[in-house]
Amino acid sequence: MSDQNLLYERHLSSAREAKLQAAKLQEHPSYRLAFSDEDFLMQDDLRHVRLQLEYLKAQTVLEQHKIKATVVVFGSARFLSPEYAAVLLSQAQQQLAQTPDDKAALHALTIAKRQVKNSRYYQEAQRFAHLVTSHSQQHPDAALTIISGGGPGVMEAANRGAFDAGGKSIGLNIVLPHEQQPNPFITPEFCFQFHYFAIRKMHFLQRARALVAFPGGFGTLDELFETLTLLQTGKASKVPVILFDENFWRSLINFDLMVEEGLISPEDMKLIQFVDSAESAWQAICHCYQLENVQP
Repeated sequence: MSDQNLLYERHLSSAREAKLQAAKLQEHPSYRLAFSDEDFLMQDDLRHVRLQLEYLKAQTVLEQHKIKATVVVFGSARFLSPEYAAVLLSQAQQQLAQTPDDKAALHALTIAKRQVKNSRYYQEAQRFAHLVTSHSQQHPDAALTIISGGGPGVMEAANRGAFDAGGKSIGLNIVLPHEQQPNPFITPEFCFQFHYFAIRKMHFLQRARALVAFPGGFGTLDELFETLTLLQTGKASKVPVILFDENFWRSLINFDLMVEEGLISPEDMKLIQFVDSAESAWQAICHCYQLENVQP
């Protein structure tokens, strides 16, 4: 082989090696674009960046769609729709009839009866959201958009009521240890998922013109009391906080004892209102903002 051919072969070999090395370098994690490198973004030192991104994503979308005023609906994820609760009750009754001595079947029937009783909260939340959204459809200059936690139960009922009225609604889902799927009634462009509870709560309250809390567990109580604390301390603008089912809330929380013991002032009780129907909840909001009360 001539010297010239030998140099050419060495050049080709070197070029192939360079190309292989370049390919290896491009596959290395360090070569990834920073914003597409999940391992990089998930480091502890980047938590502040993740918090900012999580806030900005929903913020940007809502601003683009000119969502300026919302009504927040909180409540248990465990309440069922009346139709589904009725199905489960029928199934439980049939099972107990077949195995009358089965303690598990008897317990299932007890639960099913409770679910039927509590399904009224689902129904009322759905009705309330329908009232709010119907008003917004007829008065776009004073539109109020329903916003929920995006999951099942009362959250689903609220998004469903808005959907049934032909309007849009927002769902702020949260990553949980157990899988949670967004309910199917959320407007697709307003279906968000959060990792951080703090950012999710910020979006609940940032545009809120009212908050309606149906009976619920730890999550509902957490969201309710954080809201009341922000209102009490002046960290948030005063908005109506409406508690649905006065008997439930007064049984769960002894507000009078808190006042008597000086834990809150009598004035603090003015932060909340009790209602027992969807219409009363909507009327309270209409009264606060002098809105026309639409009854579809």
